[in-house]
Amino acid sequence: MGEYHHNIDEKGRIVLPGKFRNDEMDKIIVTRGLEKCLYLYTEDEWNKVVTKLNRLPFTKKDARTFMRSFFAGASVCEFDKSGRINITSPLVKYAGLTKECVIIGVNDRIEIWDEELYNNYMNENANTLEAIAENLFEVQDEAL
Repeated sequence: MGEYHHNIDEKGRIVLPGKFRNDEMDKIIVTRGLEKCLYLYTEDEWNKVVTKLNRLPFTKKDARTFMRSFFAGASVCEFDKSGRINITSPLVKYAGLTKECVIIGVNDRIEIWDEELYNNYMNENANTLEAIAENLFEVQDEAL
């Protein structure tokens, strides 16, 4: 959980806040996310996502397209002594990361956004958030 602001340097290095790391964690998997951000997973969470994706039927074009994008963009990043990871240039370019970034905790993953893109996304969705929540929770309640 949480929202943090950090800069990415010219070499693609960014510090992940200590709340998103622990002493046993030496690497993290980074891949293309949706809405032009990056998704970061611990190895355990990554394996859960891979298991779910392996259930998709490879005969469906949408499944193949999504899996290609998701896995081709994936990269294992190791932490340096300063708690930084080095994000590959294709991932930096995909997410439009320039300097100022927003790092957020979203349940089972971390997301990294370019600050301007994140602010635009949040502003665009601010007026509909209440309706979105109402619709999502109605669907969940009906399933129970």
